[in-house]
Amino acid sequence: MDADDGREDRFAVRVAAGAGTSDAVVVLALRGELDHDTVGPLGGALDDHPRARRVVVDCSGLTFCDSTGLNELLRARLRLRETGGRLDLAGLRPPVERMFEITGAVRVFRVYGDLTEALADEAGPRDGEEVHG
Repeated sequence: MDADDGREDRFAVRVAAGAGTSDAVVVLALRGELDHDTVGPLGGALDDHPRARRVVVDCSGLTFCDSTGLNELLRARLRLRETGGRLDLAGLRPPVERMFEITGAVRVFRVYGDLTEALADEAGPRDGEEVHG
């Protein structure tokens, strides 16, 4: 059995349709379990959009996220901040949201109830403000 067997079934990242053509706003839709074994595609998708001014990560299909996944999102957030961009989260489901609450990460990211709400907020709150839908 190859080391990659089953990983694609457990986790997927796709650039959501309608995210814009300028690459200024990129929507990454996550599905499945984000952990040490599956984090590679997320890192690759984030690296594929270096000119993005805003990345919205749609977590509505994310069923699990461990510390490796959280750290990848935190690193991407810092990289975007260095260039004046931002990374926002949308649609956290209860098990994933609980992990973000326990670690305090929910206070670091802008978190929206769903993707529609996140995309409607073009300006967004100032850093440090929480957004929960």
